[in-house]
Amino acid sequence: MSTEVRVPTLGESVTEATVATWFKKPGDAVAVDEMLCELETDKVTVEVPSPVAGTLGEIVASEGDTVGVSALLATIAEGAASATAPAAAASPVAETPAETGGSVDVMVPTLGESVTEATVASWFKAVGDTVAQDEMLCELETDKVSVEVPAPAAGVLTEIIAAEGATVEAAAKLAVISSSGGASVAVPNSNDSNNSDVVIFQDGKDVENAPSANKLMAEAGLTAGSVAGTGRDGRVMKEDVQKAIAAGTAAVTTSGASTPAPAAAAPRAPVAAGDASREERVKMTRLRQTIARRLKESQNTAAMLTTYNEVDMTEVMALRNEYKDLFLKKHGVKLGFMSFFTKACIHALKEVPEVNAEIDGTDVVYKNYVHMGIAAGTPTGLVVPVIRDADAMSFAGIEKAIAEKGARARDGKLSMEEMQGGSFTISNGGVYGSLMSSPILNPPQSGILGMHKIQDRPMAINGQVVIRPMMYLALSYDHRIVDGKGAVTFLVRVKEALEDPRRLLMDL
Repeated sequence: MSTEVRVPTLGESVTEATVATWFKKPGDAVAVDEMLCELETDKVTVEVPSPVAGTLGEIVASEGDTVGVSALLATIAEGAASATAPAAAASPVAETPAETGGSVDVMVPTLGESVTEATVASWFKAVGDTVAQDEMLCELETDKVSVEVPAPAAGVLTEIIAAEGATVEAAAKLAVISSSGGASVAVPNSNDSNNSDVVIFQDGKDVENAPSANKLMAEAGLTAGSVAGTGRDGRVMKEDVQKAIAAGTAAVTTSGASTPAPAAAAPRAPVAAGDASREERVKMTRLRQTIARRLKESQNTAAMLTTYNEVDMTEVMALRNEYKDLFLKKHGVKLGFMSFFTKACIHALKEVPEVNAEIDGTDVVYKNYVHMGIAAGTPTGLVVPVIRDADAMSFAGIEKAIAEKGARARDGKLSMEEMQGGSFTISNGGVYGSLMSSPILNPPQSGILGMHKIQDRPMAINGQVVIRPMMYLALSYDHRIVDGKGAVTFLVRVKEALEDPRRLLMDL
């Protein structure tokens, strides 16, 4: 008996989709609700689960095919799947380790909604190493976040199934830990060749450094105390170690022995001839691939245009300097410029609602709320965490949300949900010294504001030349929905609100 797998309902006004990826091939055993393929529409990505347990028969719609609603995708032969389907796939909880005799399987943890695969970025342990329960074994990269995989049990790592660089699906097996004879081991053996991978704490603080940072420090022969951590609570991140190595400021020491750093950590010697030998080819991370794809899609889809203005920051800076100490004392968070810009944008979006709208097919969807995206640069790439209902927040609420989201972004701890659903975005290139730029839209949004460096410049005011702290502002917008008049009006309202912050209180 066979069961048909058909295209599910794709959503209102969506009539077709493209088959993006098949996770199974004909002859593979599948479990009930195990993901078979992924469909892409012009709005969302849809995962198609298996309706029954069995064996995948014929694939009717191949990758790249365009299919309509209820179209036939494949067939499944029912019957033998209960005995042949992978135990991990049939398990309702992906994180639960599968125990076989004296061994425990290390599985890919839940990666987040709509995320079906990841790339193995780094292994912190090698085959034969002793591991403690909850000790970090490896790091996975998805197109949004990095995921650290802890050991489900204490023992000895006996097999690594997915090597570095391998692409693994959700609930796939990564490695095997032998729990026999090693379960009583709480920390790696001091005689173990990789004992430098033991959890390192920063300067006596009860803060665990990033496992990738520990591995890199061990390879370079560095101690945790010689690297300044920029993560939350002083946590040492991978990029902190890379900066220390590049700057040559970190002390090359090890705990207990003065072992020289491996040759791989030293700068490469100049090559006499051949450009190829002086180049390094590195596979793009999944996050970087997604950034590249989405930015290019934005350019290809939207009729993007940028308008510019400049704002005198005198009043905002004076107000901030006057109240920053009281603000910190009362609210426990510093008063920055981002809350002023967020409030000014919210004020302007009320007057020019098309900048806060999006195009859906032949419809324009106007948002009666502001989910503000705040672009943040991280060591792995640009991410845009979203502050939901920012229009209902106070200055303190906005500053707290920005600080919390920013810290989670730097640590790679943002969830998929925290980076979706934004209606407008602010990007602050000024923190890197940018004087002027044209930000790219974050689809399907219709507007993004670019902030830049504050620079003292001579300005003509009331017939006199005075020095004022000035900032260039850039608004990139989708000309399909936002006219030039609306874009300029929006930017002028932001300028007016910042040059006279009292207008925000008076709703003017």
